[in-house]
Amino acid sequence: MLTGVHVVFLGGDARQIEVFQKLSELDASVTLVGFDQLSNPYHGIQRKSLSLELLRDTDALVLPAVGTDEDGRVHAIFTSEELTLTEEDIAALPKHAVIFTGMAKPYLSKLCAKYRITLLELFERDDVAIYNSIPTAEGAVMMAIQHTDITIHGAEIVVLGLGRTGFTLARTLLGLGARVKLGVRRPEHFARGVEMGCEPFYLTNLAQHVSQIDLLFNTIPTMIVTAQVISQMPNRAVLIDLASKPGGIDFRFAEKRGIKAMLAPGLPGIVAPKTAGRILANSISELLNEVTRSRGDGQ
Repeated sequence: MLTGVHVVFLGGDARQIEVFQKLSELDASVTLVGFDQLSNPYHGIQRKSLSLELLRDTDALVLPAVGTDEDGRVHAIFTSEELTLTEEDIAALPKHAVIFTGMAKPYLSKLCAKYRITLLELFERDDVAIYNSIPTAEGAVMMAIQHTDITIHGAEIVVLGLGRTGFTLARTLLGLGARVKLGVRRPEHFARGVEMGCEPFYLTNLAQHVSQIDLLFNTIPTMIVTAQVISQMPNRAVLIDLASKPGGIDFRFAEKRGIKAMLAPGLPGIVAPKTAGRILANSISELLNEVTRSRGDGQ
């Protein structure tokens, strides 16, 4: 239970709804900032404006998936008001406060370090990333179906990277009957690709493996699908980049070649916000329980 814990939600999207409902059920005191256009009544949950007074009484601050931009602006779809988290706001938080976000830009990381506020980036956790890989893979397949005129079954598909998302995606595509080539860097990933039933290859040889592809999915957040690689692809190829911005595909050259290429980060919150919200809710509630227990043990 989270009795006596005050959690403030600052901005966000539909995923936050699942999180604040879960925390409220665990008896946390929940305050929403930037949710004035959310019509559903949530009993026992307050709505307020952002203020230093509110932050001084905050045990945990929950931010959107990407906490803030480099100017402190916070993404919020349930308000027309611009929300900004300033240095003064961070300084007002109690020293025991915890900030939750998916991933943090340097702006937020530096301010939390300066004022010694604990910052927890949920997307860096293996459990959250693995759970999130499921809606990501489903969303990626949905995009592929929407933007091609062939079936996944029998298609020649390249997946770049065998991290948490790449692993789930490759297995999903194999299950649908695709012929999957897997671009990897490490020998153990090469071996895992063989075990899975893929055709693995090392990324240094990427240009040699794209001449007949129908689809390419990239999960690597560095420039990997260069103009030299794209020049070897057939015009029918569709490229879907699942890495965080700016992705790993040369979109300018793809457009010049007439090859369809799309940047699609954050698919869990787009295609399955309820499931994605539940993943975050479970992780945040567990972490808050751990923090609460540790404080109790220390007293």
